[in-house]
Amino acid sequence: MKYVDTWDLDSIFPGGTKSEALQAKLRTIKDEIAAYKQVLDGWNFTEDPSANTFQSILQKQEDIEKGLGQSATFVQMWHDAYMNDEHANVVMGQIMDLFSEMQKLSNTFMKKLVEIPDNDWQKLLEEDGLQETSFALNEIRDDGKRLLSEEEEKLIAELNKDGLAAWSNLYDTVVSIMTIPFTDKDGKTVDLSVGQAMNRMYADPDPDVRKQIFENWEAAWSKYAPIFADTINHLDGYRITLQKAHDRKGHLEEPLEYNRMSKETLDAMWTAVTNNKQPFITFLNQKAKLLGMDKLGWQDVDAPVALGDSEAKKFTYDEACDFVIENFASFGPKLSAFAKHALENRWVEAEDRPNKRPGGYCTGLPEFEESRIFMTFTGSPSDASTLAHELGHAFHSHVLKEVPRLNRHYAMNVAETASTFAETIIGNATVANANSKEEKAALLNSKLENATAMFLNIHARFLFEDAFYTERAKGIVSEKRLNELMVEAQKKAYGDSLSSYHSHFWCSKLHFFIDQVPFYNFPYTFGFLFSLGIYAKYLKQPEGFEEKYIALLKDTGSMKVEDLAAKHLDVDLTKPDFWEAGIQLMANDVEEFIRLTDEVGKK
Repeated sequence: MKYVDTWDLDSIFPGGTKSEALQAKLRTIKDEIAAYKQVLDGWNFTEDPSANTFQSILQKQEDIEKGLGQSATFVQMWHDAYMNDEHANVVMGQIMDLFSEMQKLSNTFMKKLVEIPDNDWQKLLEEDGLQETSFALNEIRDDGKRLLSEEEEKLIAELNKDGLAAWSNLYDTVVSIMTIPFTDKDGKTVDLSVGQAMNRMYADPDPDVRKQIFENWEAAWSKYAPIFADTINHLDGYRITLQKAHDRKGHLEEPLEYNRMSKETLDAMWTAVTNNKQPFITFLNQKAKLLGMDKLGWQDVDAPVALGDSEAKKFTYDEACDFVIENFASFGPKLSAFAKHALENRWVEAEDRPNKRPGGYCTGLPEFEESRIFMTFTGSPSDASTLAHELGHAFHSHVLKEVPRLNRHYAMNVAETASTFAETIIGNATVANANSKEEKAALLNSKLENATAMFLNIHARFLFEDAFYTERAKGIVSEKRLNELMVEAQKKAYGDSLSSYHSHFWCSKLHFFIDQVPFYNFPYTFGFLFSLGIYAKYLKQPEGFEEKYIALLKDTGSMKVEDLAAKHLDVDLTKPDFWEAGIQLMANDVEEFIRLTDEVGKK
C-alpha cells in the first residue's frame, strides 16, 4: 500500500504558525484561564466541600490543559518539520505565557488542596468519580506540600519563561542553524543539517564517510560548545536552585519521584547492567573484527554490517509500514489495527529532507485524543524499528483513552516500555525473516545496536549527568571539564573498548537540554529492560496476552512502578534478578551473532 510520509498539519490548524484559527484558539484559552482564576480564587473547601464543585474545577483545568497542549504540540511539530520558520518561536512564546499563567493557578490549586484537613481529604476521595483518580490526586496534593508561598511560586513560574524554558529554547535555536560539511568522492562539498549528518555518520556503510563526518561533527560542536556550556550550566544550575528551594535531597530525588520509582530500583538496574556488560563488549569487539578494525571508533558503533555478497537490508517507507502492520498482527489485532489507522491517516512525519530537526519522538494532540510521530526515514531496518517504537508510544496513549484523564499521566520510564515492546516485535521479525545467515547476522547487528545503546551509551549519559550535577552544585563547570567528564563516563560505560570517544556528546545530545524532566536518559534503559520482562512473559503464554498487556498499560498512570511490576508481572524491581533476566535475552542474541559471523567467515 502507498502511505504519505508527511504530516497533515492543516487538519490541526490551517495556515501554519500564522494560522488565524490558532490565534483564535489562544484567545479562547486566555479567556478560559481568566474564568478559571475567578472560580479558583472564590473556592474555599471549608465553605463549599461539595465533590461536584471540586470535580467542576478539575474539569475546567482539563479543558484548559488540553487546549494548551493542542496548541503547543502543533507549533512544536511545525517548527521541527520546518526549522527555518522564525515565527514559530514567536507563537511558542505566546503559548509559554499562557502556560506560565496556568502554572501559577495550578500552584494555587495545590495549596488549596494542602489546606484541606486530612480526614476531609480522605472522605472527598471516597466520592463517586474521585475514587478512581485518588492516586493522581494524592500526588498533586503531595507536590503542593513542597511549594513555597503563593507569591514566591508565582515569581518562579514567571521566571521559568526566561529560565528553564529559555535556555532549552536557546539550545534548539542554535542547533537549528548549525550545519556539518561533507565532501564526497568527487570533491563536491555540501552542508548537512544536524539531523542529516547524524543519520549518515552512524548509518553509512563506508568507514571513510563515517570518519569524515564524525571529525566534522566534533569540530562543529566544538565551535558552538562555549554557548552550549553556558546553556547546560545555567539550565541545570537553575534546576538545582529550584530543587533546593523545594526541599529536595539531592539531584536524583526529583527524577525518581517523577518516574514513580525508588532509588533501590534504580541502583538494582544499574548494578545488573554493570555486572553483565561483557557480552556487549564482546559484540563490539566482534563487530570491529568484521569491519577490519582493531577497535571501533565512536562513529562505528552503529555501522551496518554486510557479510559476503549480502547487502544491508533496505526498506521503502511503504514496505516498512506494511511490515510493521503485518508483524504487529502476530502479537495482537488491536495493536496492528491501531498502527494501520495511524499510518493511513498521516500521523507520521518521516520524509528525509533538509531543514528538519534530528531525532524522533511521539507527541500528543489532547483535544483530538490522537498522537503524532516525528522521525526521518532513510530505509534502514533501524528506521523500521524506530517507526515501530514511536507507534508503540502512540498505542500506549490510545489505550489510555479508556481511563480518566488524571490517570493518563504516566511517567517516562513506563512510557518507554510500550515503545520498546513494539520495537522488539519488529526487531525479532526482521531477524526471523532473514533470507541467509549473512542477512540474519546483519539484522542481529541492528538489534544489538539498540542493546548497546541501552546498556552502554545511556549508562554513559547517566554517569556523566550524575557527575555533572555533583560538580555543578559547587559552581560553574567549564567546557574542558564537561569534555573530561563525558569521556570518563564513556570509557567507564564502554569498558574502554573503543578507539575514539565523543568528547562533545554532552552538547550534541538534545536530551541533556530538555527543560521539563531532569535526568531524561535512564528511563530508556528502564523501559527497555522492563519491556523485555513483559516480552518474556508473552513468549511463555502468547494466547490472549494482548489484553493482559493492555491492562498493564492502563495502570501505568495510577501506581508506582514497583507496584505495577508486582501486580502484572509478579516480580520485585528492587532486586537485580529481574533486570539480569532481561539482559540475558540480549546476551543470547550476542552468542547467535558471534556464531553466525564466525560461520560465515569460515566459508
